[in-house]
Amino acid sequence: MELEKHYTNRTGWLRAAVLGANDGIISTASLVIGIAAASDTRSPIVLASLAGLVAGALSMAAGEYVSVSSQADIEKADLAREKIELETMPELELKELAKIYVAQGLDENLAMQVAIKLTEKDALGTHARDELGINEITQPKPLQAAFASGASFISGGILPFLVAFLAPIKLMVFYQYGFAIVFLALSGAIAAKAGGSSMIKGILRICFWGTVAMVVTALAGYIFEARTS
Repeated sequence: MELEKHYTNRTGWLRAAVLGANDGIISTASLVIGIAAASDTRSPIVLASLAGLVAGALSMAAGEYVSVSSQADIEKADLAREKIELETMPELELKELAKIYVAQGLDENLAMQVAIKLTEKDALGTHARDELGINEITQPKPLQAAFASGASFISGGILPFLVAFLAPIKLMVFYQYGFAIVFLALSGAIAAKAGGSSMIKGILRICFWGTVAMVVTALAGYIFEARTS
């Protein structure tokens, strides 16, 4: 028999990688579009895109590390509290576990038998999984998430940065938008493929919000240029 393919174990790094790549594309392209809408020279455009690329990657990595570390700290605190409760009130915890299995469809006698057997094997692991919803697959990994987020931001942001170097100045806004949509579509397709979800839905979703971000930024640039000229 062929084993079933599951994608849940990818949620940690995949979420950070997708967020980083898309943010790298959208924020860098939007920044370039905003500057290009208010400038007719290449130097400020390239400088702004480089600064945005570096700052964005570091910000994403640091933010992801702090966020996931906070989640990990909460889970550790819950596990420590659960361990104390198992040591001080094991009978109450056993009944609590049995109630969970009753709520899932088992009768009371069978639920208690299951609770006893699983508690004998690994009491803390059982309560962590079935009571707290904590398991090894979805366990937060701060360093992994930070690296995935920062590296993916660079992989996404480097693309509009290169376009800023190569595209004609007078058509920079249109080149940035066109290439950004292509990059976002590829990113959405890859993310959907890796996560086993709908590719069309993923592509449409990211392209829509990317367009909103770039249009708003372009309008801000045009307004600034109009008021300062």
